[in-house]
Amino acid sequence: MSEGVLLTVAYAGGGFSGWAPQRGQRTAHDALLDAVRTMRAGVSGLRAASRTDAGVHARDQRVAFDSDGVITPRGWALGLNARLPDDVSVRGACRVEAGFDPRFASRGKRYAYRVLCDPLRDPFLEQTHLRVTRPLDLVAMRAEAADAVGQHDFAAFRSVADHRTNTVRTLSRVDVVRHPTDARRVAIVVEGDGFLHNMVRILAGTLVQIGQGRRARGAFARGLASRARDDLGKTAPAHGLTLEQVLVDARGADVFP
Repeated sequence: MSEGVLLTVAYAGGGFSGWAPQRGQRTAHDALLDAVRTMRAGVSGLRAASRTDAGVHARDQRVAFDSDGVITPRGWALGLNARLPDDVSVRGACRVEAGFDPRFASRGKRYAYRVLCDPLRDPFLEQTHLRVTRPLDLVAMRAEAADAVGQHDFAAFRSVADHRTNTVRTLSRVDVVRHPTDARRVAIVVEGDGFLHNMVRILAGTLVQIGQGRRARGAFARGLASRARDDLGKTAPAHGLTLEQVLVDARGADVFP
């Protein structure tokens, strides 16, 4: 009898051309699907909560698929991790109903864009943080961030590749947070019900430029009013962005660990 399996998956995005399968490219989807099919060849495909771009990391990607129920969640988690490459890992597994799709069960997502303020490279953080050489003005960044909270038309906050007609989204949180033990490190935390393509990276790039004094305060308000991409800052590089959490309502059964 078929049942659903829901995984919590983490991956370092630097070695992947994003989540979604692409011909001739290494993707997180294909790495995971290959491992799943070594355990159950009949699995037809994976259903993910988010399509992360090339270079973007994930701590809490949610991925579901249907199988025959013979393997327990514990068996899936341990078996997959024995087969997966070092830059992707299953961090949890549970049973859900067949056909469960985490994309439609999600109430929203939380992202963190990480910045390192250091004139010199730090090899332990280089792959996960955007490095800037001078301290940032966090007071100015926090004031700007507050303008993005709430329901707005975020048409200006997307790449030219995004052609969706509905560009209204609700952000419940846009915070600028200093690391509790390392003053060099700053996280821009964004939580909302949905995101346009490159939306968080445009938010982060604009905030960093404001923190550097390279862009005037009020850019978010101008962009929201004009819907014009030119009113905002640069799109921040992908390697600083991490999908931190997918807010999924269903907990599932037989949860491991």
